[in-house]
Amino acid sequence: MPDGHAATVSVDVLIGPDDRRAALERDVLVGLSLDPKELPPKWFYDERGSELFDEITRLPEYYLTDREREILEAHATEIVNAVAADTLVELGSGTSEKTRLLIDAMLAAGKLRRLVVFDYSEEFLRSAAAQLARDYPDVDVHAVVGDFEQLDRLPGTGTRLIAFLGSTIGNLPPGVRAAFLARVARDLRRDAGLLLGLDLVKDVARLEAAYNDPAGITAAFNRNVLDVLNRELRADFDPCGFEHVARWDPDNEWIEMLLRSTRDQRVHIRDLALDVEFAEGEEMRTEVSSKFRRARIERELEQAGLRLRRWWTDEAEDFALALAARSDADD
Repeated sequence: MPDGHAATVSVDVLIGPDDRRAALERDVLVGLSLDPKELPPKWFYDERGSELFDEITRLPEYYLTDREREILEAHATEIVNAVAADTLVELGSGTSEKTRLLIDAMLAAGKLRRLVVFDYSEEFLRSAAAQLARDYPDVDVHAVVGDFEQLDRLPGTGTRLIAFLGSTIGNLPPGVRAAFLARVARDLRRDAGLLLGLDLVKDVARLEAAYNDPAGITAAFNRNVLDVLNRELRADFDPCGFEHVARWDPDNEWIEMLLRSTRDQRVHIRDLALDVEFAEGEEMRTEVSSKFRRARIERELEQAGLRLRRWWTDEAEDFALALAARSDADD
């Protein structure tokens, strides 16, 4: 970027601190009253959780990042040319590292006018968007802090390529995923596209190894949700009293991450005036990560009013990028 060029970012905050607080309280009250107990994975991602996840993506066992990057490096130009988009929307933006391959391809094709980064974590999103604005000073960068129910409030009137990478869509339970895809279908123009990163069903040992790294980084990431509850809700979880568990569920074809209580214990959540009992060996689910087959995602897209237009995999066929459009869109 030339010296003296001040990078600017437009920011829409659709979910403010009060909204986040209310959502956290609701999710904890509901989730810890279930049998078995569960917490939504979005609460992993405070600043420390985001840093830990970035470390996870660089682990040798966590093949997803490298395989997706392999596909983007080989096919970014082809992806960009398959749609008439002038706006790139990145959902769950994180560091936007892989998305830069799409940004560069759109710029090379003379197509990119606007970049929209969308995430739930305001602090992390502002930092990532500011870096993008510095690196791409000729692109209008717009950050949106919100959740997936607010996709209809994305800025701009251009034609969008919506990128949902990293197989993050697999973290949405099937019903939530169906609602998300239907929402995208309603708001997508006929000449626009949805690009999904999808981890594919494969050898169970490799799948489980990706979530059980020997360095313990995924375990620290999993336990970090307890630190979030301790800080935000004045709870007294002992993270050392819970062990990380990640295993394959063949019926649902997903990896589930859990925290298993290592002893009988009672947790007090002061801000909710709530006491929660955990028995020794009791498991609390913190995330699911669905793995996909082509036929399955085609069916889910069709049910939402979308259709699969293009499909790319890495050489080992570990991972896929699926480009979808509205069912009534032209080829």
